[in-house]
Amino acid sequence: MQKIAVSVLMSIYVKEKPEYFIQAMESTINQTAQPEEILLVEDGPLTNELYEIIQQYKEKLGEQLTVISLEENQGLGTALAIGVEKCRNSLIARMDTDDIMVENRLEVQYQEFLKNDKLTILGSNIIEFEGTPDNELARKHMPESNEAIRTYSKRRNPFNHMTIMFKKEAVIAVGNYQPLPGFEDYYLWVRLLKENSVSLNLQQTLVYARTGAEMYSRRGGVSYLIPGLKARWIIYKKGLGKINDLLFVSLVHIIISLMPNKLRGSFYQKQLRN
Repeated sequence: MQKIAVSVLMSIYVKEKPEYFIQAMESTINQTAQPEEILLVEDGPLTNELYEIIQQYKEKLGEQLTVISLEENQGLGTALAIGVEKCRNSLIARMDTDDIMVENRLEVQYQEFLKNDKLTILGSNIIEFEGTPDNELARKHMPESNEAIRTYSKRRNPFNHMTIMFKKEAVIAVGNYQPLPGFEDYYLWVRLLKENSVSLNLQQTLVYARTGAEMYSRRGGVSYLIPGLKARWIIYKKGLGKINDLLFVSLVHIIISLMPNKLRGSFYQKQLRN
């Protein structure tokens, strides 16, 4: 099968479940258009089981799989920044190691870049699931046009991170991914949009994203509240929003962080999705 000039960028750490990682990898290597490179950043030491799985894929994929090993866990922002620098293609597709691509995801997105040479950031909608993809929890629809994305970014993250394909040189030009736990991607997008990068969200589902009670619990408590407020201030300083946008999202962030986890999950599914 002919490969397309795309690098798929993933970062894996010690707590990833092996079965989730295998599903993510299989959905990548079974794409209708094969990526020329899959770059996997090992963010710190992993379990023996994860190492064994990675070795199996090395033997199966050969030079198509590039593995970068970091001696210590650096966090997602730093791991992805290193990965972006090391990717050998000018188009990079992000993928999480616990999600599942629709089989034609890469082909569909690659064709969009061929049609529009000014395009810089391209995302899509997702279906959120727990357990297996047929256990659908919610659908997350994103703003489609460049202008709608710019407006949306003033208050909320305008892209589903695991669906993104972007131009490497544009990302590096604005400073690449930077450490901002939980907000690394949002922080990057607002810097790109501030530089008038052309963006688009395809109005189709290209990734099944794993979510559920564990994810909702990470979005709550003081450990999420305080860093989140600091992150939103940093994003406000670099993005397109005004002070009223900052005040609104800060208030919503406080309320969500202090909600009981079950209520927070319901809020995400019913109010923050379609």
